[in-house]
Amino acid sequence: MAQTPPYTQYGPLQVATQLATLINDTLLPAVGLQEQDFYPGVVQLLGEFMPRNAALLAKRETLQQQIDQFHKAFPTACFDEYKAFLLGIGYLQPEPKDFCIETNNVDAEIATMAGPQLVVPINNARYALNAANARWGSLYDALYGTDAISEEGGAEKGRQYNPIRGEKVIATARRYLDSMAPLASGKHADAIKYEIYAGALRVTLQDGQKTGLRQPQQLVAYNGEQSSPQCLLLVHNGLHLDIQFDPSHPVGKSDPAGIKDIVLESALTTIMDCEDSVAAVDAEDKTLVYQNWLGLIRGDLSESVQKGDNVLTRTLNGDRHYTALDGSETVLPGRSLMFVRNVGHLMTNDAILFNGAEIPEGILDGIITSLIAKQDVMALGKYRNSRHGSIYIVKPKMHGPEEVAFTNDLFAAIEDLLALPANTLKVGIMDEERRTTVNLKACIAAAKQRVVFINTGFLDRTGDEIHTSMHLGPFARKADIKGMPWLDAYERANVHNGLICGLSGKAQIGKGMWPIPDQMDAMLKAKLGHPKAGANTAWVPSPTAATLHALHYHQVDVFGVQQQLSSQPFDDADVILQIPLLSDKNHLSEEEIQLELENNIQGILGYVVRWVHQGVGCSKVPDIHNVGLMEDRATLRISSQHIANWLLHGLVSREQVDSTMRRMAKLVDEQNAGDTDYIAMAPDFDDSIAFQAAAALIFEGVNQPSGYTEPLLHQKRKEMKARLAAG
Repeated sequence: MAQTPPYTQYGPLQVATQLATLINDTLLPAVGLQEQDFYPGVVQLLGEFMPRNAALLAKRETLQQQIDQFHKAFPTACFDEYKAFLLGIGYLQPEPKDFCIETNNVDAEIATMAGPQLVVPINNARYALNAANARWGSLYDALYGTDAISEEGGAEKGRQYNPIRGEKVIATARRYLDSMAPLASGKHADAIKYEIYAGALRVTLQDGQKTGLRQPQQLVAYNGEQSSPQCLLLVHNGLHLDIQFDPSHPVGKSDPAGIKDIVLESALTTIMDCEDSVAAVDAEDKTLVYQNWLGLIRGDLSESVQKGDNVLTRTLNGDRHYTALDGSETVLPGRSLMFVRNVGHLMTNDAILFNGAEIPEGILDGIITSLIAKQDVMALGKYRNSRHGSIYIVKPKMHGPEEVAFTNDLFAAIEDLLALPANTLKVGIMDEERRTTVNLKACIAAAKQRVVFINTGFLDRTGDEIHTSMHLGPFARKADIKGMPWLDAYERANVHNGLICGLSGKAQIGKGMWPIPDQMDAMLKAKLGHPKAGANTAWVPSPTAATLHALHYHQVDVFGVQQQLSSQPFDDADVILQIPLLSDKNHLSEEEIQLELENNIQGILGYVVRWVHQGVGCSKVPDIHNVGLMEDRATLRISSQHIANWLLHGLVSREQVDSTMRRMAKLVDEQNAGDTDYIAMAPDFDDSIAFQAAAALIFEGVNQPSGYTEPLLHQKRKEMKARLAAG
């Protein structure tokens, strides 16, 4: 029998057969498009946009070379000279006149609601389903199962239900309820009965007093009988909370009012990620990515999970149905509104070849994820994602306004190719590259009819900061960089530019990830700062974290904060250009240098070994102190660029780095000893593809494009897949 060819030919296009089968048999027929129209349209689109993509990448390299030469020639240049140089080469561009974005047909979860956002690798169906279903979360479970509630005083978690801990959970939840839905008199902790009477909530307290909500309009719906409801649906700061009653429930039967749980509207939006958290290096991987996105859009994605002797099948949650106070039905979405994050401009993929060359992966993602999402625009799925007929695409790693304009034009061409109305494709702009930060207003202007999202990202932003100024001098330690003025200015500038461009009420202004999923008490203390800063969304590492972070949006009226901030000037634009170098007064000892080196290298190896050996693009990786941290390519970029910078300037030697890598590899192997799928790096380091990948990221870091880790990771992952296939 003849072997099935890996590619199917369509003129100058070669489409990987497994992807072609998905397109031809499933995607095109579903939306009424024909092969004879689609593939010639793709050819025309690639003929226009591949050269433009290449030119933009070449400009990145030209600008970087000019900056490198400047720093080498003028290492002591004053700030005004440096800024004038950046203006002269076009790195800094003139700021456009004031304007407001013109984006239309934006769903409420993005435009007028404020709440948490999840980012999840789309090639992991279980994670994707959990994230989509994290629209609603149990506050009781989130408090009980995390360190948000102390284990002191006999309140340990344990394997069995601990009633002492349960009492602390209930008491804490009641205090939150007092702030989210305060009573006209008394406290929820004293309530013994909730009922609907004369169209309003009536609460009976322990002393027999009857009271209601301080703001009666907060009650919007219920289920069950008005005299004995099964649940009460309230709203506060635009977010819903569902108080659930069941006197026969293990928790409800011990509660004087019969409350079994308080369910919060949590992850309003989720980014289904094709990029930084995903290890997708070839046609096989990309096809899985697209199949999962298709399952999410159609609503039929499922995943079976073994729990002891039982097999549980996860699917998407249905909508939530309630009875409004006037007797009509109230329906709320049961799932997060989904974005899809496409790959940036840099990488190519062998899923489609054009005249024998791999096409840019970002263009590939734009075409295929939009083709899939057209089914949602046509309401062909089990559920609706966008109720306004929009397709939401986050576009990462864009450098400056020209690259945003390229994306805007690309999206228009994809709309023409797929017969979608103009501006159906909305764009999220990641403010994570230095040239985007310093030209953010112009970047937003370049997509003002599409933009629905801007978001800061410390890790990639710092990785780009290091690479851009690599030759000027050694950078400060990572922890010290976080405390330097440029970072605060960057975060504030992002919000300021979003507000002056009219994003409030139309789009999201977002903040970055809380990286420590096991430290929720610390998150509750720290992440309150994001809504206080005017961000109407911020990233969290898990559904549980989303439920706890949702409490912050009840504590802060974000849109009120934005209104206050919109009238305040921003005078620190130049501070963003301050380069966070290691200063003479912060001279490091040899011990401090070694500790920083060990911390960086351990994190690099812990992430890279899973990425290369197992194809895991995002995971909780134990750090050098065995604290689990969420790691993806952004964390890898900053760590590898940091060591490359110290190597370049002689703070560490190649021999020191190599010996530290070998010691840390053994530690990482020990930390992963319980993983039966883990492939150790030691003792044969020369034969370990992951170890060699980590070494290349460090020793070749100065010459990697923009300091990105993808080119080397993809190369080494392909080597590993070939080795595994060969047995």
